[in-house]
Amino acid sequence: HTYQYEVKMTCSGCSGAVSRALAKLKEQGVESYDVNLEKQQVTVHGTAEYDFVLEKIKKTGKDVSVDRDENGCVG
Repeated sequence: HTYQYEVKMTCSGCSGAVSRALAKLKEQGVESYDVNLEKQQVTVHGTAEYDFVLEKIKKTGKDVSVDRDENGCVG
């Protein structure tokens, strides 16, 4: 799966917090990810469920909006 999240990040500390949260998910189905501070976008590749990853990103305290199709995949 490839999932995309719009995450409000204002500095490298914000993007670092999201990166650290995703790094902890490597054993839980996240194969790779890209945190783009400039685009305010996080792309995740792997077998983890969309909502599982979404909740982990939200736990960083960042505002998250979603950009996915009805299957949870990036369109």
